[in-house]
Amino acid sequence: MSSLKQRRASIIISASTLYDQDTFYRAFMRDLLHSKDEVIIESPFITEKRMRTLLPIFAKLRSRNVRIVINTRNPNEHDGDYYYQALNAIYELQALGVTVLYTAGHHRKLAILDRKVVYEGSLNILSFNDSCEIMRKIASEKAAKKLCAFIAIDRYARSK
Repeated sequence: MSSLKQRRASIIISASTLYDQDTFYRAFMRDLLHSKDEVIIESPFITEKRMRTLLPIFAKLRSRNVRIVINTRNPNEHDGDYYYQALNAIYELQALGVTVLYTAGHHRKLAILDRKVVYEGSLNILSFNDSCEIMRKIASEKAAKKLCAFIAIDRYARSK
């Protein structure tokens, strides 16, 4: 790796924080509540239990006209109770004015807040319950914009 690439990688790592399943939501919800313009979340699964925690926060954000985009799996890709949980949660999200996108075979777990903060890792943000996970927070406008371009979010959900 060239010296310049090493310095860039070092800057990104030094501007990041690691969380596990026990520490993630406290930091994430704090950052979420401070969002001013836009929240993008990609999570393949949605459960009622997790949405009971997040829906009131989403409602506060929407009352401040924060744009929220959720990219998840189509509920038809889920079996049994998970189908109904996803369907009900999506209905509630849409009733708040949240844009919900479907991606077939979706498995990414990430959040982009105000195109300045990125959370990415293995934790399903909209459904996590009880497993060993990791999430990295990167406070970098450049990293956030690069991730938005990579996932092509503006192709599917136009920003303000």
